[in-house]
Amino acid sequence: MRMYDIIMKKRNGQTLTEEEINWFIQGYTNGEIPDYQVSALMMAIYFQKMQREETLALTMAMARSGDQLDLSAIHGIKVDKHSTGGVGDKTSLALTPMVAACGIPVAKMSGRGLGHTGGTIDKLESFPGFTTSISTTKFIENVNTIGIAIMGQTADLAPADKKLYALRDVTATVDNMSLIASSIMSKKLAAGADAIVLDVKTGSGAFMKTTEDAFALAREMVRIGTDAGRKTIAVVSDMDQPLGRAVGNALEVKEAIETLRGNGPKDFEELCLTIGAQMLIAGGKAESEEEAREKLVRTIEDGSALHKFAEFVAAQGGDASYVFEPEKLPKAAIVENICADRGGYLSKIICDEVGICSLILGGGRETKESEIDLSVGLVLNKKVGDHVKPGDVLAVMHANDEERFQQAKKRFLEACQITEEEPVKEPFIKGIIRA
Repeated sequence: MRMYDIIMKKRNGQTLTEEEINWFIQGYTNGEIPDYQVSALMMAIYFQKMQREETLALTMAMARSGDQLDLSAIHGIKVDKHSTGGVGDKTSLALTPMVAACGIPVAKMSGRGLGHTGGTIDKLESFPGFTTSISTTKFIENVNTIGIAIMGQTADLAPADKKLYALRDVTATVDNMSLIASSIMSKKLAAGADAIVLDVKTGSGAFMKTTEDAFALAREMVRIGTDAGRKTIAVVSDMDQPLGRAVGNALEVKEAIETLRGNGPKDFEELCLTIGAQMLIAGGKAESEEEAREKLVRTIEDGSALHKFAEFVAAQGGDASYVFEPEKLPKAAIVENICADRGGYLSKIICDEVGICSLILGGGRETKESEIDLSVGLVLNKKVGDHVKPGDVLAVMHANDEERFQQAKKRFLEACQITEEEPVKEPFIKGIIRA
């Protein structure tokens, strides 16, 4: 078999076989096929697209290119959740203890964030002593005893995807639905869950800017998961403004805790209930969405989700007292109100610009080596559709550097659009895709 022939075959619009895809993924992972040939193949795929069977074969080949987590020792149906990411997305922090309290074992592999704010692991490190550097044995033991564990993603999980994505990123071949979907799903399938619930974001703060593209990606990933024998469901949700009100690591942790106490923002609570309901149904803990939502709400009302979160934090070395006393979480030295300079309706918040504000303040990473300031960020006081008067507080900004604060403040005010006309309210949950 020759890489030249595979490139030419795809360039001419033909369908690659599973054997050809396996051969090229194995060869590229092992360093036997050079970047320039794989770049040529990625460009051919970008223009000629992939058939359903090709996309599945590529996903499975990448999933098998390294370690695959064996979760068979965990009791019950394991349901994983994945978000395509956005601004203020702290869903895993509140959702996982809710579903764990309902009897769904949560065994998650998460990474650190590169961008606006930290990833789930970074946010959890707001708890002193918390670590995701635990052995697979401890990981499985924690899930079986308390129902939840999160460990850092290993370097050997779908290594072919890491190599391919780095190459696509510098060769203008990221934006292809099959390649995006296979990249996400290869890691989810390698992580070993029995069922997968996907939260696909759409809007200015999402990777998929249009609703049409978000639904196309959702359908593609559900097809891959289904063809791979995993029950897969996708929820398409809005990211045209930050999720909830908090943007920034410790601030998001605090908001997740408030949500588990029943005091969370309505949009964030709704997302947790919507995704959580699909997880309960997939895990066999509820027959209908109504029953599932009732069970999830009960975990908030009776405090079981909050206590489950504390159990989880303690089991991974963190100081669980912070769960019950969130005022102990990291605090910034500068806490200032950002006020409206005119009246009207807040018609738009350019979501990715708010994310950049957090990055400017030090809440995210510009490079892998960047150190995150867990205490900085902002908390929105107004959301799209709210009426504001001159001098009303739009957001409270948390900073540790005056110059960074001034830069972020200017950028945030430019991201907020106030108009005389009330904006049309768009649905927050755009739809649910099933097999």
